[in-house]
Amino acid sequence: MPELPEVEVVRRGLEKFVVGRTITDVEVNHPRAVRRHVPGARDLEAQLTGRVVTAARRRGKFLWLVLDGGEPGDSEPAGGDLALVVHLGMSGQMLVQPSTAPDEKHLHIRTRLDSGDELRFVDQRTFGGWAIAPLVPTPDGPDTVPDSAAHIARDPMDELFDRDAVVDTLRRKHTEIKRALLDQTVVSGIGNIYADEALWRAKVHGARLTDRLSRPVLRRILDAAHDVMADALHQGGTSFDALYVNVNGESGYFDRSLSVYGRADRPCPRCGAPIRRQKFTNRSSFSCPRCQPAPRPAAAASGTIGT
Repeated sequence: MPELPEVEVVRRGLEKFVVGRTITDVEVNHPRAVRRHVPGARDLEAQLTGRVVTAARRRGKFLWLVLDGGEPGDSEPAGGDLALVVHLGMSGQMLVQPSTAPDEKHLHIRTRLDSGDELRFVDQRTFGGWAIAPLVPTPDGPDTVPDSAAHIARDPMDELFDRDAVVDTLRRKHTEIKRALLDQTVVSGIGNIYADEALWRAKVHGARLTDRLSRPVLRRILDAAHDVMADALHQGGTSFDALYVNVNGESGYFDRSLSVYGRADRPCPRCGAPIRRQKFTNRSSFSCPRCQPAPRPAAAASGTIGT
């Protein structure tokens, strides 16, 4: 799954090439690409045609295009902006291509723009898709989000992210810190890769309990999450295969700079100890046994860890 930096790279590409353009025509070529849009493919095509894309936005890993009010479709009341919510899934790509470019093998949606270019949704594994949703006010600020993303918290890259409020929330919970970092209702945008990288930077094991970590330690973890994602964003995201590309078809290369994720048995860049891989739900966690000592049950239950 793409994580926050990858989604932000795509958002910036859409902002550059698509915002301000009018959608002149839409073709849905695969029904699964619009399965989240309950009224169906023809309704999505009708609602998008003639709309102007006014913004490309993101909250955590949720991505959407804001569409001007336009003429109401069959499932939409008159007036008001809408969101075209883009679910990238495991392999979804938003590609801006000239109309003369050959069709990609897994081209599921083609959107023609008044610039003469096409915005194409390509998805090899068909887990992603598009859906139109109303925009609703957020409970934590002045902006609006699609109703399907209203439960998603702000992410550490958000200029309105309230670090101290998130620290307070974490302190009220009794769960492992890595599980809490992956809870998108607490803090969004942090996936498995960047959780491991942030915890390594903060020198905290992912199994430590949130209510046993001090506020300075929790602030350090959230700051580390911000920093590692900012570094990844600077390098274009994390790409492990050819399925992740930005709107220009260029892959990210941050995987070359990862410190612990996917580096089992290789030396820790900080202390040289072999990186350890452990099972985590249906995924894996990577950590340094020396820099990030696992909590001992007795110690974890005795009081707050960290200063």
